[in-house]
Amino acid sequence: MRVLIVTGSSGGHIFPATALAQVLENSGSETLLVLPQKSHLDKIPIAAEQIKYITAVNLSLNLSSKNLFELYYFLVSIWESLRIIIKFKPDVVVGFGSLNTVALIFWAWLFRVRTIIHEQNVICGRANRVLAKLVDRVAVSFSQTRESLNIAPEKIVLTGNPLRGNLLRLDKKEALDFFGFEKDKRTILVTGGSQGSHRLNLVCLEALSAYQKKDSLQIIHICGVQDLNLLKNSYASLGLAYKLFDFLPQMQYAYSAADLIICRSGATTIAELQRFQIPAVLIPYPFAYAHQLANAQVLEKLKVALIIQDQEFTPEKLNVVFTQLLADSQKLESMRQAYADSQIFDAAELLAKEVLACG
Repeated sequence: MRVLIVTGSSGGHIFPATALAQVLENSGSETLLVLPQKSHLDKIPIAAEQIKYITAVNLSLNLSSKNLFELYYFLVSIWESLRIIIKFKPDVVVGFGSLNTVALIFWAWLFRVRTIIHEQNVICGRANRVLAKLVDRVAVSFSQTRESLNIAPEKIVLTGNPLRGNLLRLDKKEALDFFGFEKDKRTILVTGGSQGSHRLNLVCLEALSAYQKKDSLQIIHICGVQDLNLLKNSYASLGLAYKLFDFLPQMQYAYSAADLIICRSGATTIAELQRFQIPAVLIPYPFAYAHQLANAQVLEKLKVALIIQDQEFTPEKLNVVFTQLLADSQKLESMRQAYADSQIFDAAELLAKEVLACG
């Protein structure tokens, strides 16, 4: 089979797409991964046999000169997508969300090529809500997503969110040794996703600066490119053990070492937390129709995570959470144990089976 996989530019789109590509390639299928051209993609490890790039699009409904340029880029991407689909001749096209996938899914539908889209979040994104009416199959990560899709129920299949094959839990000592950390300190992982979060970076830094028991902590902070120098200078003066990264490809070490994570609640992050069973403080990104809040509430309901709304996320609030959780080993362990009630999927394999059956 020839499978064309098209995805958006964030890690939350790319990681599940590449996980699917790896499983399909291992099964003997020929895959082509299509990505929007973005400057930060060189930070994200992309494992696929064939990769093509199309013009990135950030089109909105606003009337502005910038949007006129984006409309032009969208038209260019439509032409590029047509050329790709004619040359590759796929049996199935799989989309992972965002406006950048719309043109290829549309051309596939027009040429009567079988189509599947995958929705990572609880609340279906705008592009996928439109495409869901055209495609043959809609794969979802959460059972709750069915409620946001106005399509025939038999078109929807629950697969979970595909994760990279190397994201496997390691022995904690091995993970701590990777960072040169001690086993007797609490390890906190801070991450704002593949592109970082400026707000999360600054609030966490201020909270750690004010925390009274800094010598009991060791920090893994993945901050993104833009804040790297700022945080590097600030951490040097805090007097605590830390490792700072703009991006960390070997996330299995960070997840395996962490006693607590402070992070946004993108869909891929939620799936990774479920795999590694890490007690979490979640700060949902407040924009983009608040889809991250719905993701976070899945873990809050399981009692494995606390949610702090972005507008309430302050150093003082975070310090209260530190005081409550870090001194309470029983609370952290009960949060970790509560993950046993979550649904765990071999999502890449399940989605690959749907793709192969669709073709």
